[in-house]
Amino acid sequence: MLDEEKTPDQAAVAAEPPYSIFTSRQKALIVTTVSVAATFSGFASNIYFPAIPTIALDLGVTPELINLTVTSYMILQGLSPTIWGAVADVHGRRVTYICTFFVLIGACIGLAETRHYYQLVILRCLQSAGSASTIAIGAGVIGDITIRAERGGYMGIYQAGLLSPVAIGPILGGIFSQTLGWHAIFWFLAIYAAAFLCFLVIVLPETLRSKVGNGSKPVSGLSNSLLGYLQRRKLDPESLDRTVTSTSIQKALPVDFLGPIKIIFTKEVSCAIFFLAIYYTVWQMVISILSTLFKSTYGLSELQIGLCFIGNGAGCIIGTLTTGKFLDFEYKRCQKSFDGSPEDFPLEKARLRTLWLWSFLQLASVLVFGWTLQYKIHISVPIICTFILGWAATSIISVVNTFLVDIFPKKSASATASLNLVRCLMGAGGTAAVLPIVNGIGIGWTFTLFTGVMLISLGLVVLQMGKGLKWRKKRQAKEMDGEMLET
Repeated sequence: MLDEEKTPDQAAVAAEPPYSIFTSRQKALIVTTVSVAATFSGFASNIYFPAIPTIALDLGVTPELINLTVTSYMILQGLSPTIWGAVADVHGRRVTYICTFFVLIGACIGLAETRHYYQLVILRCLQSAGSASTIAIGAGVIGDITIRAERGGYMGIYQAGLLSPVAIGPILGGIFSQTLGWHAIFWFLAIYAAAFLCFLVIVLPETLRSKVGNGSKPVSGLSNSLLGYLQRRKLDPESLDRTVTSTSIQKALPVDFLGPIKIIFTKEVSCAIFFLAIYYTVWQMVISILSTLFKSTYGLSELQIGLCFIGNGAGCIIGTLTTGKFLDFEYKRCQKSFDGSPEDFPLEKARLRTLWLWSFLQLASVLVFGWTLQYKIHISVPIICTFILGWAATSIISVVNTFLVDIFPKKSASATASLNLVRCLMGAGGTAAVLPIVNGIGIGWTFTLFTGVMLISLGLVVLQMGKGLKWRKKRQAKEMDGEMLET
């Protein structure tokens, strides 16, 4: 599949309509909206961590059993986007958003009234099914309205917004748990989700290119929004007619629920997906066990534990903001120095070569984190480690996520869902296993073991960058042959 962008020579030959009718400010509003929508996945997950000891005490179960609710949440966090992402790639982003938010709001209300452990497990799974899919849908929206040269910066803004709950969520969780009780956490989420859904319905336009092209094709019903309607009205009738008829409206694809699974095992992205999943799993193991280790090692309260998550959250936000612009810079630099045909453009090099820097930072931070806790070094040291870890881990996510959207622009939501599926399922296994491993071999040796696994997995990056272009061209040739047979 060739790049969705036109080369300068092609643009000069044929005056094509813009890739998107939305202005830079409107794109910023759209990206901000989907970024805030994606915060619900992070809030539902991270606001919960400081309350784990309190919930265990209140429900009369062990912290290990409460950690299993984190595991079940992550399993659904991986599985649900494969369904919602496939639906969003066919029936539209807005309709899918509305459905997922109704599921989320219902689950939050149920959790606010939970009195038994089994209810907590079931409703956390339902909450995850509603909240986690917002990440995949949001990535699909960005793929709809941006070209490759600018996508890194917008993805950086998107990732920064959706990861802000990593910093804010634990603080709110600690405050609610220590003052109003842990049930207030879920009342907050229900009210927040309901208020934002009203805003999203009014503002967010439909962007799925098989439905609206570059945004100029009129839509009706739930697919219509105030912003999309006003932007189309700005175009004069003659220009609108020319844009609608000239814009390539992609053929609507059937809903393929197995699409994300197929993408996972597509050779030109599979190495990058599994590499990220390993690094994400180690990051989540650190974060999920942090409250338990800090409480036992330093004797902190729920609010103090919540404040300890600020370092990780701040690192996440800084990492995504800086990485997005850096990705755009790297892409444009490779583009300027490349003078070959578009299908030979070294996309793997342009997108993935910064992974070496972020990998080194994550390796160092995880190793130091484990041994500082082992020897009960001052709490500032492990907190600094979580800051560096959050910066590195989210930078890796931004790089690989942008790379996937570049490879699969027509199935961007499904591509992001495939990444979520692998990383969340592996993360679920990791969070379930980390506490028994720590109890068995100690904190320091546990994170030394994880550092070794991450170090070995760098071979996947070498393989992806070395063979990715060859694999990608082979798939493009097969797809072009298939399209020629259909016509």
